[in-house]
Amino acid sequence: MPELRRDPVIGRWVIISTERGRRPVAVPEPETKKEAGFCPFCEGNEDKTPPEIFAFRAPSTRPDSPGWTVRVVPNKFPALQIEGSLNRRADGMYDKMSGIGAHEVIIETPDHTMETSQLSAEHVRRVLAAFRERVLDLKKDARFRYILVFKNHGQPAGASLEHSHSQLIATPIIPKRVAEELDGAKQHYDLKERCVFCDMLQQETSDGKRIVMENDEFVAFAPFAPRFPFETWILPRVHGAAFEAIEEVQLALFAETLKETLMRINIALNCPSYNYILHSAPCKTPDLEYYHWHVEIMPKLTRVAGFEWGTGFYINPTSPEDAAQFLGQISIEEPKEAS
Repeated sequence: MPELRRDPVIGRWVIISTERGRRPVAVPEPETKKEAGFCPFCEGNEDKTPPEIFAFRAPSTRPDSPGWTVRVVPNKFPALQIEGSLNRRADGMYDKMSGIGAHEVIIETPDHTMETSQLSAEHVRRVLAAFRERVLDLKKDARFRYILVFKNHGQPAGASLEHSHSQLIATPIIPKRVAEELDGAKQHYDLKERCVFCDMLQQETSDGKRIVMENDEFVAFAPFAPRFPFETWILPRVHGAAFEAIEEVQLALFAETLKETLMRINIALNCPSYNYILHSAPCKTPDLEYYHWHVEIMPKLTRVAGFEWGTGFYINPTSPEDAAQFLGQISIEEPKEAS
């Protein structure tokens, strides 16, 4: 019997259509990387990108030269431009402003053939540290109200280049999806005087049905009302609204959790395309008692079609309990990677 489930944060309903079988999703062909050919993100091609903003590199090396492990550059084709003023104005009954913001690319490795889950935990930690440093720097700009960090892996997930990278976009407004999540979390807090995400963690760790993996600082689990098959969330155990406030010990364990979760997804689902999104508090309200930063990972196994667009419902053919059990049973072998 199909089941309707309600997301406890924003109130969105999903349909879990379990009658299609325990593993009904057609597993895609693996995302295999081609020979690099020319790639602007590969080591040695630093002059083919805009000048770097931030990098982890060997002490003896210069900016925009080889010798780096993680490198951040402005997007060559930005969604928003960093120069200028907002110039908020009306156009009759409509509102508009200048497209001011920041759009940056975090190049995660000099090696064209490597994917995030194949990097060492220490290398992933450096990627996450680059996220933190860029968010902290951009928060100083009074024009920006929200900073979104995300990764598109594979062409079906929206990646235009296959070299492993993630992106950061700072916007002068709080996006609607973020505002909905903040509002839902505040409603729960106003009613119960507890963080909804902390409540979620308490329930998930108590019954264990949807746990994928956990360690001393983080829990990876399949959410109760997932939009997509094998959707997985990662939450820190200790309440905190802003990712950029993460401490070094947490950062290392976050890297281990993200890496292992992606490894499990890749092994289970034949290296699918995926998106992950870092959900964090807005720039001007970093210490919210009712909000809890987290990551949402969404493998690209199904397509959003007419019913979803017309209703706002998502149809998910895999229950989160089955997905978590399957991912949790995966045997992990550490890939060979030196960095």
